[in-house]
Amino acid sequence: MAGQDNCSCCNKTTDRSKEERTKLIHRLNRIEGQIRGIRGMVEHDAYCADILVQSSAVSAAVNAFNRELLASHVRGCVARDIRDGKDEVIDELLTTLQKLMK
Repeated sequence: MAGQDNCSCCNKTTDRSKEERTKLIHRLNRIEGQIRGIRGMVEHDAYCADILVQSSAVSAAVNAFNRELLASHVRGCVARDIRDGKDEVIDELLTTLQKLMK
């Protein structure tokens, strides 16, 4: 279907508004920039503690991305599937949450 993002691990897709897609990509671009910055710090032998602080900031940014995407998933995909009688989405959600909590 047009306007859908393909998941590399499955055959399911999610329709996202242009605004939501742009917002998620913007977050990912910032994270990517942070990662490149950390790589540069390592390449230039920056002090370990400084690198760790930046690494912690990346972890927080990824967690924020995950929270935003999870909220969208629950409000959209999960709610829709439950309304459609596809209760197996609950098990899928629980599996996803277990992976996120590792």
